[in-house]
Amino acid sequence: MLQSLRPPVPTRLLRAVTAAALTATLLSGLGNLAPGAVAATTDTTTAPSGTSTLVKSVQNVTHPGANPADHGDTVNWVVQYDNAATGGAAAPAVLTDPVVAAGGGQTYLPGSLHVPPGWSPSWSTDGTSFNAVDPGPATKAVRAENPVARPGGTDLSAPLLAPVRPTAQSTGGDGFTPILYRTASGEVESWNIYHHAGPTARQVVCSSLSSGQPCTGGPWPRPLNTTAGPLGAGNTGDIGSPLTPQYVLDPGRPGVVYYPAVTAAAVGVGCLDLGLRANCGFFALASTAAAPSTANSLAGLVTVGGNLYGVANTGQVICLAVATRTPCAGQPYAPVVTPNHDLPSTPGALYLGALTTIGSKVFASSSPQSGGSTTAGPPTLGCFDTATLAACTGWSTPLPAGPDAGYYTYNAYTSYDTAGQPDGVCTTTVGGTNLRTTCYRPDGTAFTAPATLAALGGGVLTFNPETVTADGATRSYFPVWGGGVPGATVCHDWTHAAPCTGFPTPALHPGVNGGNTRDYGYSYDATTRCLIGLGDAGVLFSLDPASGATPCVHSGATVTLKPADFYCDGAAGHVQGYTLARLTGIDLSHVDLAASRVLVTDPDGSTVATPALSPTGTADLSAVSVTAHPAITVTAQLVLTAADDFTPDNRPTLVVEYQGDAPQICFRTTIAADCATTRISNTATGTDATGALTSNTVAVPVAPGPECRPQVTVNKEICGSDHPHDCGPGGPGPWAKTSPVGLLGLLGTAHWRITVTNAGPVDAVAVSVNDAVTPSCRSAAGTFTLASGSSRQIYCDSFLLALPMKNTASVSFVAANSPAGTAPTTSAPSSAVACSLLCILAVPGRD
Repeated sequence: MLQSLRPPVPTRLLRAVTAAALTATLLSGLGNLAPGAVAATTDTTTAPSGTSTLVKSVQNVTHPGANPADHGDTVNWVVQYDNAATGGAAAPAVLTDPVVAAGGGQTYLPGSLHVPPGWSPSWSTDGTSFNAVDPGPATKAVRAENPVARPGGTDLSAPLLAPVRPTAQSTGGDGFTPILYRTASGEVESWNIYHHAGPTARQVVCSSLSSGQPCTGGPWPRPLNTTAGPLGAGNTGDIGSPLTPQYVLDPGRPGVVYYPAVTAAAVGVGCLDLGLRANCGFFALASTAAAPSTANSLAGLVTVGGNLYGVANTGQVICLAVATRTPCAGQPYAPVVTPNHDLPSTPGALYLGALTTIGSKVFASSSPQSGGSTTAGPPTLGCFDTATLAACTGWSTPLPAGPDAGYYTYNAYTSYDTAGQPDGVCTTTVGGTNLRTTCYRPDGTAFTAPATLAALGGGVLTFNPETVTADGATRSYFPVWGGGVPGATVCHDWTHAAPCTGFPTPALHPGVNGGNTRDYGYSYDATTRCLIGLGDAGVLFSLDPASGATPCVHSGATVTLKPADFYCDGAAGHVQGYTLARLTGIDLSHVDLAASRVLVTDPDGSTVATPALSPTGTADLSAVSVTAHPAITVTAQLVLTAADDFTPDNRPTLVVEYQGDAPQICFRTTIAADCATTRISNTATGTDATGALTSNTVAVPVAPGPECRPQVTVNKEICGSDHPHDCGPGGPGPWAKTSPVGLLGLLGTAHWRITVTNAGPVDAVAVSVNDAVTPSCRSAAGTFTLASGSSRQIYCDSFLLALPMKNTASVSFVAANSPAGTAPTTSAPSSAVACSLLCILAVPGRD
């Protein structure tokens, strides 16, 4: 087993200290875990040594720091997961967080579930069954799962790709260029769309390079459709494919690929979402009904300045804006190349040629063969300037690209100078005893073509190359077959203006399908530094770009690590620094360490560091500043001496780590407006390699808002009758704010009535009367509860030694369901006046 480098201060210890500090903070009730943290109550349990822990906390998002929370507030529930498993091995972990009183005291906020990188979220509407679709407010529980959770949890991993051997089964059809796609779990897939396929045919197939088996989501192949939605089954498609397709990956939508497509009514761009295994639409760009020149099909797609460009059989340039997926203004543009196979009488006829780009210019080759084209003749090259939306300067008419009408081409490719800069466009045609390559500068002047392909005999078909710049050289790898060649690769080194050193011309593939590969296209995997090939035989294989050998005995993986994504409580200081990258599950004697390397880049590809790969299989990342580089991409490019470590029971991986707090899972809820809600709580559970886990319980007290408070008023009156029986409970009075003059004489007994009314929506509790002048009134009232919409009357007497006298009363109360310790509220005061003969002279004010 490999040993791992560790930071000077053990990360494990730091995490334990952090978790302990967090628990202590919760216990203190201070609520300062993060900006806006709620001073919640919490129950804690002590986990046995070596057992993972879950620590719960909560923040008030609406009113940061408020304690208690208000009805209608949004709160953020956080569970911090500290994986305490020993041994460093990866093991599954599952954390479940119920929404207590879901739909009653609180409601889940749609889209609020946050899980750390490498974890998968799921939701439940019944608390027991979970799926990967957020159901919104109906959510009763959320879950996060990680099949490869490691101690501490501050790492990400990706499986190392095993050397790609020929697929055990054919991809099922006339394969063209493979489309490589890495899933979120690190699996590498190769997608293929059959070329020149009819619209109803099943024509898209996915193969897992990681397992050597068909991808999940089969059975493959599947049809393609214009309507967005999951891939169908059977011969139910409505999209056909061209002869020499070229594909474009959407830079802003991971896993989305655009492909040239043909329907009964139009040619245009098809959309395929590899991650979702789904169609994502078809965007028509030119009608198939035009005459006398018809867009029966189209060449492949290329991208310039955020737009996709293609060329139809008519020679017209078509265009789609990627961001909006709408046709470019003014397209289709005027023809820039000779039409081919454009007769209205041959619907579905294939475009014979290809595309390439230099800067803002799109170049197209065309083979206007007789019998199928409105204008027959030799192959031509055309140029479209995307800046002027017209033919390029020097290309007002298409330029010849072959000696006569008997020649044709499947390619158009960019040439490069010795500095690796694009300097021209070429096409290699077939039709005579030798291949003919014609090249032009961007300004339309001809120049001598490289001689590498000229070594091939007549009848050999050549297709668009895969061009790779690596190790100080720019090389193009040409797929070839036909004319006695069962399938091979030709490599031209533009940097040295010669065939590639150490690479046979041509490089056959005798170990792949008996050598019968009939190569159509390659895709370069920069992670493993291998070419993945596919051809007319429908067999996937790998090719070493340095030697031409198959399989390519390389491996590699890429991990993008952004430590901040592991946290969601809004607090700072969770991340201390990057630590290391390490290889796991691989015998290092099977790795040529001198030829292997580790690259650290910013996510945009800018190189940050190239740390050495140590004899223990680790690379030190501590010199990379997490402040300057808050996210990094680490790529391990391995050259192997053996592939014995890659078995069904062993998946070697690249692990990238940082030093910081344990990761967090969060979700948000909205506290109900129901006045009966006075407290919400949350407890998380889980399982991992250490056993069953339960977090502390965090409770949030909820204070009644203005709409959930009693509305208590007081009315103090004095009896105006000289008969005491009129002035008791139920007595007729009369009751007034001032006694009649002379009623009490100079001295006498005043009879008081205090009416307390609650017009609010909730009960008032702990109601007591405040009356400093007449304590008997306070005693008579005692302490009572006043229901919503009710009143209570208190009767009391006082002997007056001096008149006149103003008597004032108020009441203190607490709203029902208030959190313990809530301070009482005091009503507005009310007064009544006991008068004497002196009231004639002066009556004190009253309410």
